[in-house]
Amino acid sequence: MEVVVAGTSGFLGRHLTTALRERGHHVTSLVRREPAAPDESRWDPAAGAVDQAVVDAADLVVNLAGSPTIGNPHSRRWARNLRESRVSTTRTLAEAIARSGDTPAFLAGNAIAVYGDHGDARVTEAGDSRGHTLMTEVTRVWEAAARPAVDAGSRVCVLRTAPVIDRASEPLRTLRRLFLAGLGGRVGSGRQYFPLVSLRDWIGGVVHLAESESAHGPVNLCCPRTPTNAEFTRALAHAVRRPAFLPVPSVAIRLGAGPLAPELLGSVNLVPQALLDDGYEFRDHDVSAVLAAALPPAG
Repeated sequence: MEVVVAGTSGFLGRHLTTALRERGHHVTSLVRREPAAPDESRWDPAAGAVDQAVVDAADLVVNLAGSPTIGNPHSRRWARNLRESRVSTTRTLAEAIARSGDTPAFLAGNAIAVYGDHGDARVTEAGDSRGHTLMTEVTRVWEAAARPAVDAGSRVCVLRTAPVIDRASEPLRTLRRLFLAGLGGRVGSGRQYFPLVSLRDWIGGVVHLAESESAHGPVNLCCPRTPTNAEFTRALAHAVRRPAFLPVPSVAIRLGAGPLAPELLGSVNLVPQALLDDGYEFRDHDVSAVLAAALPPAG
């Protein structure tokens, strides 16, 4: 396939691009600087500009671009960039797909924050979107920005991604250091469900969606059995062979994380039903397997 990917400089984008190329697909990277290689194409999502010929020639377009989610949660500028970068990139590509005569498929990045707090209830892609937290509001408009491609008849998958667990990336990179230092502990009550996914299942799931002819609509990228925060805490403490007895009070989370606090204290018992129904076989089904893949034993 001819694949166009936005966000190839990011952690997930780099890994996905490598996996697609290993499977024989030709990948063109969208970049915001002057292209330095034949497989790069310049674009300016803030201005709604992308080379239409590149999109017209594609079988698949993938958007993983956007400003970092790690930043100052109390900054209005950070929040504005978080929203605008995701909406502008998605809308620019969706509109280019809509203008294309062959309407390539579209994998549009997103996040599980769209669901909001669902307590203990199991949540599939059919679950509703609740609340008005910062990230829930961002994910709603982010997803809506893909609508031009849907209306044009493109096969669109919205990648509702849980935290991807790998020692080289957040959040595990920081959490591992805290736990190794003996500063690990559950967040709040610990009873809230905490969806996550291993890096290899995130890559495998997205490649599966890229090559599928039937998958469309929202897709949860998470392991099949979602742990509670307390279960995650125990599993990570066991994986790094350290105790975890310093719980972080809810009030401290609300003060420190500000508008992002609901994402840490809220609960969504997520199920990757769309991937399971489309035949994807997960390698890491629960938190222990996810952490074992992320933190293989030395030697």
